[in-house]
Amino acid sequence: MSTREATISLMAQREDPLSPLAEALARVGDRWTLLVVEALLDGPRRFNDLLDQLPGIAANILSERLKRLEREGLIVARPYSDRPPRAAYQLTAEGGELAGALRLLASWGAGHTDLAEAPRHSACGTPIEVRWYCPTCDQLVDHEPQHAEVHSV
Repeated sequence: MSTREATISLMAQREDPLSPLAEALARVGDRWTLLVVEALLDGPRRFNDLLDQLPGIAANILSERLKRLEREGLIVARPYSDRPPRAAYQLTAEGGELAGALRLLASWGAGHTDLAEAPRHSACGTPIEVRWYCPTCDQLVDHEPQHAEVHSV
């Protein structure tokens, strides 16, 4: 376990053990893991393809992250060669659910760096905004009181 993973694990232990954020951080709470998930959003990738797509990641770090994501049930490795053993990696349905969270993080990052990188509406080119919406009440919930509980489904 790397120093960063140990720190995240310790942070998760200090948080309320039932905290959804602590759970998420314990499972995917580091830069490379999230970037691996992002690289897999478009479909299965082989190890060397991931290395090429993630400049700066060392092969041993990628291997470790892939094993961890597989243990967490967020990706599956599909063998395509026995000799030498090789696999293509793809997101499970649960792993694919991270797409929304990654979009939120990317949107936040774009809003605090360069607006040219912000996601845009394809019809008019305007940067899009993320909003919380309740489909039952047909209302935006951006202005709920601070103490209001938000439940994930």
